[in-house]
This record gives sequence, structure tokens and C-alpha cells, in this order.
Amino acid sequence: MGRTIVITGGTSGIGLGLARHYAQAGDQVVAVGSSEAGGRRLREEVPQAHFVRSDLSSVNQTRDLVERLSAEYPAIDALVLAAFRFNPSRIRTDEGFEHTFALYVLNRWLMAEGLREPMGKAPAPVIVNLCGAGQGGRIHWDDLQLEANYRGATATMQGAKASELLGMAYADERVKYVLYNPVFVATSLHEPFKQPLRGVVRAVSALFAQPVAKAVPPIAALIDRPPAEPLTAWKKSKPIDLAVDAKQARRFEQTVRELASASTG
Repeated sequence: MGRTIVITGGTSGIGLGLARHYAQAGDQVVAVGSSEAGGRRLREEVPQAHFVRSDLSSVNQTRDLVERLSAEYPAIDALVLAAFRFNPSRIRTDEGFEHTFALYVLNRWLMAEGLREPMGKAPAPVIVNLCGAGQGGRIHWDDLQLEANYRGATATMQGAKASELLGMAYADERVKYVLYNPVFVATSLHEPFKQPLRGVVRAVSALFAQPVAKAVPPIAALIDRPPAEPLTAWKKSKPIDLAVDAKQARRFEQTVRELASASTG
């Protein structure tokens, strides 16, 4: 058995594409998804991969997932954070968080922090966070859960900025952290929308989005040969510079830590 690759959101889109790529290469692939339908799709398309079902928008289920993965896989070579869902309307999780914040921010922080130990035992460990790095998002410090003025794009852009800050705060010389912005890829972006907008989004995606098959190779190259720097950011296959304030990164990481701790049940 080759390397161990853990992929959240590994049952659709780029996550599924990466699962297929690494399973075919002979690596041990662990694909995490929220639905049994996704698990069936994975088993049909990538029978070699191992499916783990977990609600990644739940802090408590994510903590349980981290404990399970740490126990079953003593060394993890790569962690791909690909789980994402665009929410046109505000959704509140059972634990009281805005859904995009829970999935795009809390889950990714918990996964990266919780798997430090098994990742530190791999020869060349790397975290690849698929996000909107370099898009100019901002943190809404006075309303992190966007209760006052929710917009799907606002929540998404805040999550993208959160990835930049949490990547900076991770700061581990041993485990490399890669922020990767795939830009517009033909995935399931249209699914959360209602008709007729769903049809419009699907049509635009078919015309202009990059196919998953083309999006996978540059990401796989970074997994196979992690950059030397602790934190790097990429837009498609090109490196980009980020203006990330270290003090703000530490402040935001502490805020996320406190929010996650407060919700533990």
C-alpha cells in the first residue's frame, strides 16, 4: 500500500477526481462525505477508495471523525480539504453556526489541527485547502455568523479569507500548507439553487468551467511534491502572493478555537 490520502468532500467534484487519481495510483484513499448517496457514487466510480460518512458542518462529528482517522491511520501523507457548499439562503446548523462558516471554516481548522500528529509521521506531509485564496474576501468581525445581512457570496468570500488566515496561523515547518484556488470548475455548484436559476448556473458551468479532469493534475503535483515553504498560495497552477497579517491570523485562529470549544457537547 502506498500513501494515505484523506479527502473531505471526496465523493463529488474535484475531491472525487483526486480520489480516483490516487486510488488508481495504488494509494490508500479515505474519502469523507456527508451523504450515503455520495458514498454509493464513490463506491461505483472508485471502488478501491474507503468511504467515511460524516456531517462535516458539525463540530462534534468532525471531532469524532478526527479521532477515528487518527486511530485507524497512524500516518497520513496528505489531507485535502475540499468539502464546500454554496448556500443561497442562510442555513443554521444544529450547533448554532451559519452553515458556510461551519463547513468552510470550523471544519477545515478542526481537520488540520486534529490530524497534526498522524501527518507529522508521514515522510512529506501536506495539507491542500481548496479555497478562494487571493479573491479579496474579508472577515466580518462584528457578525461572523452573518445574522444581520446574509448573502451567499459574502459567506463564501469570508470563508476564503478565513482559509488564508488559518493557513498563516497553522505555521508548521513539518507539514506544508497549500492554499489552492481552482477558480471555476465544473462541479455541482448548481445543485443548491432553485429553478430556473439552477438551469442557468448549470448552463454557464457547462460553457465556461474547467473540467474536473483538467483541475486535478496541478493539485496532484503539489501533493506529490509539496513546496518547501510552510505556506504557499496558488491560483490554478500559478503561485500567488498573499497579504496576510500575522497578528490578524493569530486573532482569528484564537476566535475559531474558542467557537469550536464552546460548541463541544
